[in-house]
Amino acid sequence: MMLVGGIGVVFLDGFNVIASQLKDLAYLQFSIFDLTLFPMFVYMGNLAGLCGLSTRLFRAAHAWLGHLRGGIAMSVIFACAGFGSICGSSLATTSTMGRVALPELKHYRYADTLATGTLAAGGLLGILIPPSIVLVIYSVLVGINVVTMFKAALIPGIMALLFFLVAITIFVRIYPETAPVHKHTKEEDLLGATLGIIPVVVIFTTVIGGLYFGVFNPTPAAAVGVFMVAVYGLAAGQLNLAKFKLALLSTARSTGMIYLILLGAEMLKIFMVRGGVPQALSAQMLGSGFEPLTILIIFLLVLILLGCIMDSLSILLLAVPFIWPVIASLDFGMPIDDVKVWFGILALIVVEIGLITPPIGLNVFVIAAMAKNVDVKKIYAGVTPFLIAEIIRIGLLIAFPVLILWLPSIIDT
Repeated sequence: MMLVGGIGVVFLDGFNVIASQLKDLAYLQFSIFDLTLFPMFVYMGNLAGLCGLSTRLFRAAHAWLGHLRGGIAMSVIFACAGFGSICGSSLATTSTMGRVALPELKHYRYADTLATGTLAAGGLLGILIPPSIVLVIYSVLVGINVVTMFKAALIPGIMALLFFLVAITIFVRIYPETAPVHKHTKEEDLLGATLGIIPVVVIFTTVIGGLYFGVFNPTPAAAVGVFMVAVYGLAAGQLNLAKFKLALLSTARSTGMIYLILLGAEMLKIFMVRGGVPQALSAQMLGSGFEPLTILIIFLLVLILLGCIMDSLSILLLAVPFIWPVIASLDFGMPIDDVKVWFGILALIVVEIGLITPPIGLNVFVIAAMAKNVDVKKIYAGVTPFLIAEIIRIGLLIAFPVLILWLPSIIDT
């Protein structure tokens, strides 16, 4: 993106223009205060993974649901949602829960298709259950309050959780041999496993509850989350200096990568704007005679296709600056701020679908790297029920925007 954007501006306007822009472009991009959320939430997620919170979540869900047919797969979905609430990344949720749950699913003789498909799809919950790293970036791109986006994401996130559970239930009814039934957990083990997730509940409630009800702003909320995870890890004996260093280095790598993508996307956007691409796209769409809803669906389909070959953050950074002006110019019968929220959640969901669709579903390949004896085709077959559930969910969210807009409307930001 940097190369294309830089060379493009040089061809259009000469070297002096790009040299002048580069003088302060990086500073202007990286000094946006809301972006401080990104390294903080990434650091919180890294510390949470090292603390063993993902294991505690899975054990608790396993204790409650493991005796049901498909119950361990359902446990994976619950654990992914719980870990996503303190992580904010789909790939991190997929890789972490894969390490925790894949051996258990194999031990209980779950079919490879169901086991790997559930883990790949469950990772999608990491990006939508607040706090979401990608939602922070989207908020900066379109100029909307990040807390409003977090509120709007909660109901669609819960819908995803419930729809995935229904997908598993239907799948194991049709193919009962894929999920053997097991014994109930003993009462003392059930109590112990349930008490084990209290730290996660406290951290999530403090961070997200504090954000929703205005106790603190997003950046202090992220700092509080890091502090609470660190205190828990030290108290539980799960963290030491070496692990803090490991989490910091991982956070620095992720943050550096994302900031470079931000800079590259901005350079490419400058080239596209100077070349008249957004203006031409807007004129083309507005002159097409299509209804606003049809144009929205076309753009969502484009984002799904892009999701098959690129990661979600790169897509949003590349596509939203061009798509959003067109969406903003359409009449959906609601205020522009509501359109920002509605479109943002829809865009996030369809982009994330690309993580489990061919040919390059990143979540699928993360799981394939762990389940080395499972053919990738089997994993794609395993995610099919979840893809169907996602399509139904998107249809409902398009038809009923209130599912996205209701929570922000009743809780003032």
